[in-house]
Amino acid sequence: MITITEHAAEQIRKAAEQSGAESLFLRLAAKVEDGGKFEYGMGFDERKDDDTLWQSGNVGVLVSPACKDLLEGATLDYVELNPGDFRFIFINPNDPAHGGQSRRPS
Repeated sequence: MITITEHAAEQIRKAAEQSGAESLFLRLAAKVEDGGKFEYGMGFDERKDDDTLWQSGNVGVLVSPACKDLLEGATLDYVELNPGDFRFIFINPNDPAHGGQSRRPS
């Protein structure tokens, strides 16, 4: 499914502790905008009946059925883009912007 790097998992655990969301799961989402651009989202949430739940980097991750194929094989990382500028990034083989061939369903 999706891989969460240890650095990203560490930041997610810290964010959950700081916001009092330790009992919630990390929800990852993706959608394709007009023109094929992928938009990503993430936040803490409760599990819904049709969600896929799994563990990665000691983080419980939720994905809805609508996002599952778009996120299949993706990696979530936490990197320093510029000195002092840390951000979460999605590395997704289904996203044409990442230079790979899109495997998303037609």
